[in-house]
Amino acid sequence: MTIAVLGATGRTGRPLVEELLRRGHAVTALVRDPARLGPLGERVTVVTGSSTDAGALDNLLDGAEAVVSALGPTSRDSTLQSDTARALVPAMGRHGVARFVGVSGTGVDVPGDRKSRRHQAISWMVRRLGGAMATDKSTEYEVFAASDLDWTLVRPPRLLDGPATGRVLHDARTPGRSSSIRRADLAVFLADVLDEHLYPRQAPFVSQA
Repeated sequence: MTIAVLGATGRTGRPLVEELLRRGHAVTALVRDPARLGPLGERVTVVTGSSTDAGALDNLLDGAEAVVSALGPTSRDSTLQSDTARALVPAMGRHGVARFVGVSGTGVDVPGDRKSRRHQAISWMVRRLGGAMATDKSTEYEVFAASDLDWTLVRPPRLLDGPATGRVLHDARTPGRSSSIRRADLAVFLADVLDEHLYPRQAPFVSQA
């Protein structure tokens, strides 16, 4: 499968690209600075540009069969994820690409959630302390939920570095007990969601087991 990847140079994006390549997928990566891909740049098709630019997205999606995004919030661009979603949804429509898998956050509330009081308190704190970046994730969810795409937005807790453990818990409505997950494990889970077509039009929680 040819996969278009956003956020390929980030701390989750790099292991995600490596996992997709390990599974035999062809990867096209949209990046602002190709040099940040390092040796990975020799193994993927590189498109230079911004995830909010329609022209760059058209180049990225040419020939793609699915999109996986590891974009995360940034203090330099507090509306990056919702702006990307607003540009990406019509671009995917133009190219006939239906499947999207992306990273949201455990602080986002979705209809049907079964959060414990502890997790409700955590979500409240995330929204209160996260400010515009937390709002951005909620707006991103609303954009995808209103679309006709076959989307999945994965909601992890705090992200940590380190090698993959292979131990994760995931559920459509109930967060796990752990308050963290390794980025490498999240990358593997994102690839699983894509390959196994898990959680269509849902926002599952995932955490370390």
